[in-house]
Amino acid sequence: LKQVFNKDKTFRPKRKFEPGTQRFELHKRAQASLNSGVDLKAAVQLPNGENLNDWVAVHVVDFFNRINLIYGTICEFCTKKTCPVMSGGPKYEYRWQDDMKYKKPTALPAPQYMNLLMDWIELQINNESVFPTNVGKSRE
Repeated sequence: LKQVFNKDKTFRPKRKFEPGTQRFELHKRAQASLNSGVDLKAAVQLPNGENLNDWVAVHVVDFFNRINLIYGTICEFCTKKTCPVMSGGPKYEYRWQDDMKYKKPTALPAPQYMNLLMDWIELQINNESVFPTNVGKSRE
């Protein structure tokens, strides 16, 4: 398990919601509904009186955290040698473009693609103009 939770290699800390805040309460409600075995459509339905952007933000962060943990369990088996292409089966190849280092869609080994993707998602989640941490703060 040490390799799975090596923070420098695979594990990224969860973005936490401050206890006592509205987002924390939404997070608790989302966790309870997802862990109860209920209908997923009902589990992600916006609760009455809640802000849609806050509800979506809570689910995006939770989804990122779960995907990150899943990826952490398989990344040691997917190396540049064993996974030379980031693909979605034989018909689809994913290429990376970030308009900084990779100005054109570029074929990359799956682990490199995933690391860039997870870094990019983490930047978006931590960007206050995209995901403000204060409820009610306007989004640009």
